Amino acid sequence: MAETIKPRLLKGFRDFLPEDELTRRRLIGILERTFKSFGFLPIDTPILEYTEILLGKGGGETDKQIYRFLDHGQRDVSLRYDLTVPFARFMAQHRNELYMPFRRYHIAKVWRGENPQKGRFREFMQCDFDIVGSDSPSADFEILMLMYTSFKALGIEKFNIHISDRSLFNRLLLLHGIGEKSLEIMRNVDKLRKIGSENVRENLLTIAGENSVVAIMNFVSPEKSFSSSMEKIKKLLKLESGDLLRIEELWKMLEECGIEEYFVFDTSITRGLDYYTGIVFETFLENSPEIGSVCSGGRYDDLASLYSKHRMPGVGSSIGLDRLIAALKKEEIDLPEEKIPQVIVLNMDRSLLPFYHRLAMTLREAGISVEVFPEKKKLANQFSYAEKKGIPFAVICGEDEIARDVITIKNLISRENIANIPKNSAADRILELLR
Repeated sequence: MAETIKPRLLKGFRDFLPEDELTRRRLIGILERTFKSFGFLPIDTPILEYTEILLGKGGGETDKQIYRFLDHGQRDVSLRYDLTVPFARFMAQHRNELYMPFRRYHIAKVWRGENPQKGRFREFMQCDFDIVGSDSPSADFEILMLMYTSFKALGIEKFNIHISDRSLFNRLLLLHGIGEKSLEIMRNVDKLRKIGSENVRENLLTIAGENSVVAIMNFVSPEKSFSSSMEKIKKLLKLESGDLLRIEELWKMLEECGIEEYFVFDTSITRGLDYYTGIVFETFLENSPEIGSVCSGGRYDDLASLYSKHRMPGVGSSIGLDRLIAALKKEEIDLPEEKIPQVIVLNMDRSLLPFYHRLAMTLREAGISVEVFPEKKKLANQFSYAEKKGIPFAVICGEDEIARDVITIKNLISRENIANIPKNSAADRILELLR
């Protein structure tokens, strides 16, 4: 009789018994329905990529964690370490088959050879959602809104989403003549919550001079409010008010939707991966601070250009499902009814985006799946986009309608317009039409 093989697992890997797997699938089910309610669609990519696709995109530390080997054909291949870099390759390869902006979500396993610790494993599940093909602040906001809505859908009430902008940090470093050291400096600042400000300061002294370190630590120190953060940034970076228009526009959307209390403008957020170019964000649970960030991401406008000559600006976020499961292990979750995109709010004017997102939020609260078109384009292009996605109704609202507190609903199947619907009756009328 053959010798019995001892059953064992590799360090950093796990089995899931039925109770834990059911919990994970309940979470995934809720998240998928939430993503679909914003018009996001699922994709998948191979777990193996050519190593050259993955190397050098996340940073030196990430490269060291890649599971890399030669396959049977002696090809240099690696297991994916995240879902964003393969997505950039995916977009470059399938650009002509997709419509823009493209909203996707992807829930799958990734692998990193890092030191296992509480809530961190070498094999783990990521849940990504992105918008590619738009550099509008509306796309940035929609990712943040989807983060907020997802946590609410999971029954989590006490959480904060910390946001910042890498371009501001880079500007500070350029002012001090240390722009070429930006990635090294950012990776150290990214460790603030893990090792504390004094240790970060000591590490930075070996990279930059004393004066630069004082400025950096001042920049990343938290302020009490969004307005005080803006004032500090203007002084440190010698900026005019117009230079911060994009961030202020984003914050106005949060205020319009009445959810700004869940957001913190936090200049210490830099994210450790190299490919972020603009807004970055991380999410923390008030009752589980030891777990760290459970949802993070940012804008990456240049990542797809590594694989294509076409510019494809993108913004996205990733939820760490294993960390969430660790935080919500004992929580019972009821699955809400699944919905598909039913309404698109057309973009008549960029200045009206706060109103559009507030309207979309109101319709979602009534149980209607809604997405907002992020940029002002010809109506024919917006109608074509909606029809390709099978969205039956469009909401049309310009300055004239807002002044009269009404909207127009267009049936994209029959081409019929229903005008002068009072805004406060919009949800009821749409539900009636859907029935």
